[in-house]
Parts: sequence; structure tokens; C-alpha cells
Amino acid sequence: MLSGLLSIFKKKTTLAQFSRENIPIHVAIIMDGNGRWAKGRGLPRIAGHKVGAESVRSAVKTCAELGIKYLTLYAFSTENWKRPKEEVSFLMGLLTEYISSEIPELRQNKVRIRFLGRIQELPIELQEKIRFAESETKNNTRLNVQVMLNYGGRAEIVDALNAINNEQSPNDTINEELIGKKLYTAGIPDPDLLIRTANEMRVSNFLLWQIAYAEFYVTKTLWPDFRREHLVNAVQEYQKRKRKFGALG
Repeated sequence: MLSGLLSIFKKKTTLAQFSRENIPIHVAIIMDGNGRWAKGRGLPRIAGHKVGAESVRSAVKTCAELGIKYLTLYAFSTENWKRPKEEVSFLMGLLTEYISSEIPELRQNKVRIRFLGRIQELPIELQEKIRFAESETKNNTRLNVQVMLNYGGRAEIVDALNAINNEQSPNDTINEELIGKKLYTAGIPDPDLLIRTANEMRVSNFLLWQIAYAEFYVTKTLWPDFRREHLVNAVQEYQKRKRKFGALG
């Protein structure tokens, strides 16, 4: 999935007739449709995951071009373990194989990568690759890429509350600020724009706390077909919105 993730920075492109005002700081994407893309072509599901990697590269490149500082990608949910063992094994192997190979370009292009979720439940070899990649890129500031892996929004909130319970005394007050500090995404601004591909109208247990005031954008495009122009269209739609955050417009 992450093979060649940062090779996209080698070729500079321009964005004609694009407003640089009101650019979202944080874009989150539910990458849906890999299986349907493959099925529609008579291919195994893993073929959709392979082609979907190109969409990841395109999204990273476009975010860098637009000046977006955070990109969060929903890669593997806590519910995805229910999928066929062969598919899960392929995804774990794909991540393990390519994380190390991407580190030089991540460093070169000043991109920080983090993997958020119940990482401790992943295969040991993959955990080691993740820790190494995060350590090697922790000081990079050009673009922050969060890969949500073995992630679920409800699980994140449960883990945050358990962490608070273990640290706080019974009389301490629990508030939104405290919960936010215990989420996997602590220190990362909430998403401004949530994109979902494949025309699905649900959030699928993704960033349930953080997307309280995110703008939603749904496209019929399947993830393997999602490219630069689709992300630009989503951002342009976002720029038309007036965000109220519960106040009167």
C-alpha cells in the first residue's frame, strides 16, 4: 500500500485556477471501493488494494501541493479482521514489506508518518517496522500522514477513557479537553474535511470524536480510481462551505 509513497514528490505540477484561500488544514479519507473495483474487473480483491496504493500516492502529492498539513487515511479497521484470512494476511504483508523501503523518501521530503490504532495487536514484525518508521520521521514537518491501522472510533474512545480511569482519582472531573489528550490523535487538529469514496453514506466507525464539525464530501469514485482531480474537487467544494460550528451563520 505504501510502496513508492513519496516518489510522487519528484515531479512538480501546478494547479491552475485554484484558490489558495480557505485550504483545509486536515483532510481525512475513508478509502472505500477496492474490492468492488477488483470485482468489476474479474480480479481478486487484493488487486484492488494494489491499485489503491496509487491513489494513496496521488493523495499525498496533492495534499503537499495544496499546503494541507495533515492527511489521515483509514487503512484497516478493527472490524476488518472479519475479512477472509488470505486478504488480511496480504494486507499485513504489504505493509510490512514496504514501510522500511519508504523511510528514505519520507526523510528526504520531510514527511512524518504515524500509525494510529491498536498497534499492539498487529504482527510483531509489522509493529517493529512501524516503530522504526515513526522514529525516523518524527521531526519532519512538511506533511503529517496518519495511517489508521487496526483502528476503530469506538475502540479509541474506550481506550482513552480507560487511560483516564487508570490515571485520575475518582473525584477528578472528566471533560472534553482531557478526553482529547488521551485519544490516539492527541496533538493533531480535528479534520476539517472528511472524504468518502464509493458513494457510501456512513462514517464506518472512523474518527467518531474528531469529526464532530468536519465537512463531509462523498464521491461515487471508487478508491482505486481516486486521483488528483478528485481530491482537488473535494477541496474546492469545501471552500464553498460556510462552517458555523453550532453558531448562527
